[in-house]
Amino acid sequence: MSPVLPLSASFPTVRRRLVRRPAVRFLPFCPETPDSTETEPRAPGELGWRKGSLEQSTADCPPPSVQTPRPPLVGIARLAANAPEAQTKRQSVAKPQYFLLPVKSILNRCDSERVPFDWTINPYRGCEFGCKYCYARYTHEYMEIDGGEFERKIFVKKDAAALLGDDIARKYSYESKRSEYTEAEHIAIGTATDPYQPAEREYGVTRACLEELAKREGLSISVVTKSNQIVRDIDILKEIARKSALSLNITVTTLRPRLARLLEPRAPRPDLRLAAVKQLSAAGLNVGVSACPLLPEINDSELEELGAASKEAGAQWFYSGVLFLMPASAKQFLPLIQQKFPKLAKQYQQWYAKNGYAPEEYRRKISERVAKIREKFGFATRPWDGMRPIRRPAQMSLGWDAGAISGELQRNNVRCDGMKF
Repeated sequence: MSPVLPLSASFPTVRRRLVRRPAVRFLPFCPETPDSTETEPRAPGELGWRKGSLEQSTADCPPPSVQTPRPPLVGIARLAANAPEAQTKRQSVAKPQYFLLPVKSILNRCDSERVPFDWTINPYRGCEFGCKYCYARYTHEYMEIDGGEFERKIFVKKDAAALLGDDIARKYSYESKRSEYTEAEHIAIGTATDPYQPAEREYGVTRACLEELAKREGLSISVVTKSNQIVRDIDILKEIARKSALSLNITVTTLRPRLARLLEPRAPRPDLRLAAVKQLSAAGLNVGVSACPLLPEINDSELEELGAASKEAGAQWFYSGVLFLMPASAKQFLPLIQQKFPKLAKQYQQWYAKNGYAPEEYRRKISERVAKIREKFGFATRPWDGMRPIRRPAQMSLGWDAGAISGELQRNNVRCDGMKF
């Protein structure tokens, strides 16, 4: 079949208009001159916005950054973000922010084999004492808050006492697996926050929890604090000790006030803490001293002095452990070492940069020193050494003696169902 036009046919000439195209640039979406149709500059972040000086909007124009939407907060982070600010009478400019944190439970299970307790109670989140080495700074990260805010954002747990009563009824066991079912489960108060920090004077969450514990018997409880404010609660502590096994631990890391102020900026002075030990001991309560943490080349030379001072104050036990440094704490503590103890900076970096523990050899030597101090001053090893086993409280009998009841009713001339006994 022949083509529509013969091969020899000539095609009409098409004249094309020459169009000058602009030179291709590396950023074609960012012209060197402003768009003539654009009457107003675009807002930052808006499509086509150009970064530059206020006078020249076309000076520099990187493509707009695309930000990934942040996932919604959940759990404790969401509760913390929505927590209302708590009322406070404190007027100091340096005071922390207080928030009311709604929680569903106050008694928290601890399954770690490294600690001698089954449950923890922490009346607050965060601690105003601001200890530079505090391992608990990581708990703020659960709320999507930097660990550096640990002493500046304090969360007060609402309705703690009511929650505690319900928690003990539902969760607590008087026969712990850890003790082969011969002793009650142990509750430790103040493991991740000091229960007697300044917030306690206003909000009284710790006192409310102790009052709830005092209603029960056969419990096993310990309290750890750096504050002499604990003596305020001697009355309720004596009531708890009458019904349950109670041990009190006062932390004293150094006898030097200036060093204490550097390491534990807003905690009470060491002499005030030892005075609290003396008052608690005089009240007949079981009390000891915790020299934790031990900081290599900083306060480890004071161990013997701390032991002697603790014994003089009436402490029944004495223990210590070498610094455990978690990443959230290292961010606060290692810069302090660099600034105040520059000769130790390299050693601390080597020991703690990749591991939260000091070398095993150093920890072994400290353990041997502490053992000798205990032997010298006659200290118990730990507060629970030698404590009586705690068993389930006696329950009321569900049976009855009909004859005895009948006789009692007859003696008191009581009618029952219209019949006189």
